[in-house]
Amino acid sequence: MAVILRGQRHIDLLHRGIIAPILTPFDDDLSVVSSLFVAHAKWLIEQGCAGIAPFGTTGEALSVGIDERIAAIEALLESGIDAGRLIPGTGLSNVADTARLSRACLDMGCAGVLTLPPFYFKDVSDDGLYNYFEQLITAIGSDARIYLYHIPPVAIVGVSPTLASRLHADFPDQIVGIKDSSGDWNNTRALFEISGLVVYPGSELRLLEALQLGAPGCITATANVNAANIARVMELHDQGNGVAANTLHETVKGLRLTLQEYSPIPAQKRLLAIASGDARWANVRPPLVAMSDTDGRELQALLEREHGFSLSVSTM
Repeated sequence: MAVILRGQRHIDLLHRGIIAPILTPFDDDLSVVSSLFVAHAKWLIEQGCAGIAPFGTTGEALSVGIDERIAAIEALLESGIDAGRLIPGTGLSNVADTARLSRACLDMGCAGVLTLPPFYFKDVSDDGLYNYFEQLITAIGSDARIYLYHIPPVAIVGVSPTLASRLHADFPDQIVGIKDSSGDWNNTRALFEISGLVVYPGSELRLLEALQLGAPGCITATANVNAANIARVMELHDQGNGVAANTLHETVKGLRLTLQEYSPIPAQKRLLAIASGDARWANVRPPLVAMSDTDGRELQALLEREHGFSLSVSTM
């Protein structure tokens, strides 16, 4: 019970702020580099992130095994990072593995888990997906705290607003929120109409509009390199400084749109490798392919020229 309460105590912290789906660093043999993982997580928090989402899409989650994920999260906790700041990705393609990983994260005190729908079988019905999550909650236990992960551009299988509403209505203490990475603003707006459901947009592009609709922030991949500016947009908004918030938001959006023209995971990893001087940051697991140092330096120059952006990770 004490572990569960530790996670719940910090849930309000995660409900308000920017959450970074942290990149996963790999050594040259493609094993997880815990020291870089921990250092980057601490840097993200120092940059203003309210929380960290290990092993989402940006963290190459589906290329990382269950035991590897558990060990990496344990490393974060052993370094002193508060488990209540963490919402790890746990979505796999079956109840047993998703429940095992989710249970492990909750037992470590994590504030919740970010869970994909089962994504192997396509064109499944909402009833089938409802049955999956119902079984998943039973397998995890009544203290499950699940943030649904809707990312149809990648998973193909999604969580419709109708299904999210049904799940939250029937399991309000277990289905607590959703990350919407659909890129469809109409879909995101529909989710905000679900009473009591925490809705995190999957990028900062509509952050100010989302905040006006009641969003607690966003879960955005580009926080890995631009957390301080994204967090500052939200801070300015909360202070009522709309002009400054809008001005900075335009700059933040421009950076995001430029990065989206590349393969975002290899691109951000190469930027971190250049900024930190640690070439291991550029490593990705197959089927992704690392961005070359030359291309990375060209991207770095472009971001500085077009957006006035420079990345400093001296604290890592």
